[in-house]
Amino acid sequence: MTADVWLTWPSREALSREGLSRARVAIMWSVRGLLLGGMLWTAISEKGPRNWSWAVGVAMVAVMVVLARAFWQQTLAHRLWPSLGLLALLMATALGAQQTDWRVFATIAWCGCAVSALERLPLGAAVPATLVALGAYAALNTDDWPTTALTTAGLGLAGYVLRLDAEARGSAQRLLAQERAARAAEAESAALAERARIAREIHDVLAHSLSAQLVHLEAARLMIEREPAGDFRDRILERVVAARSMAREGLAETRQALSALRGEITPVEDFLHTLVEGGGPGGPAGVEVAGERRPLTAEASQAVRRVAQEALTNVRKHAPGAAVAVRLEYLPDEVALEVRDSGGGDVADDWGPSGSGYGLLGMRERAELLGGTLEAGPEEEGFVVRLRVPA
Repeated sequence: MTADVWLTWPSREALSREGLSRARVAIMWSVRGLLLGGMLWTAISEKGPRNWSWAVGVAMVAVMVVLARAFWQQTLAHRLWPSLGLLALLMATALGAQQTDWRVFATIAWCGCAVSALERLPLGAAVPATLVALGAYAALNTDDWPTTALTTAGLGLAGYVLRLDAEARGSAQRLLAQERAARAAEAESAALAERARIAREIHDVLAHSLSAQLVHLEAARLMIEREPAGDFRDRILERVVAARSMAREGLAETRQALSALRGEITPVEDFLHTLVEGGGPGGPAGVEVAGERRPLTAEASQAVRRVAQEALTNVRKHAPGAAVAVRLEYLPDEVALEVRDSGGGDVADDWGPSGSGYGLLGMRERAELLGGTLEAGPEEEGFVVRLRVPA
């Protein structure tokens, strides 16, 4: 356990600024500004503004700022040897400042190295580095030894307190993240439970009802077929067969909706191939899939499926025999569907030039609820429906 304490880094949450209040961030930057201003003032005033050697001091300040920034980034990434190397360069710069009589500059640098090492490094590396920085400060400081000893002890205590404070803040951030994840999981579990309940209700009511209708319609068809042939008998049989087909399609769509609610949904591209091959508009049809395939959300998947069904149904009703091209494209943040027919019927009468029909209106509302768009209208040849939804 002791070895773990000495070798363990402060957490990344503790080393970052995440979770800091605006007041603390303001205080932190104010302190840094004062220290930087003091170093710059020292670099200019101690050599005199007319002596160009102050430019060397300003350059040393700039070098220390760059090294301190790199040290912050390396410790945040938990890279020990690069962090120690940068800290050694910072101490070497402080020693150079001390040797060239920028004493205030050097004092600020030594103190900053000591506190930063104790705050951001594993204790096994932080304690020796802090001792070196504070030892150099004490050896080169010209104050009396009680003042120097008190200052050195205070700096060590300040660094350790900052470390404990950062660790406490990091622990609070981890607990907050865990709580958010738990709440999200709880909400997702509740949503899945509600979907399962709705699926059971649909299955018990609608699916059973459609199944019973299919049985009765099939029985009616068999009874009608036994009757003598005639015009009236043929018309009734045609209606019954059509009603049976509609009930069968409704049952299939209900089962797809139930699968979607339970999360047991087939890939969208497979559904489109089945839709075109099994219940296509009657003319030549093809499906093109572009982009890198990936699982879609249940909402986006259902929107694509419903729009494809609506578009193909409309083609089948108003442009029988027209060629149809279905294109599904996976984009970085969304999925796009395009259904294009070659014409041959007055498709625009059903949806209107701007897509004002009730079927398309419902699809447009579904897309807008998901933050997407739906466009439909005639082009030079045929009618085109375009859907884009986030996914």
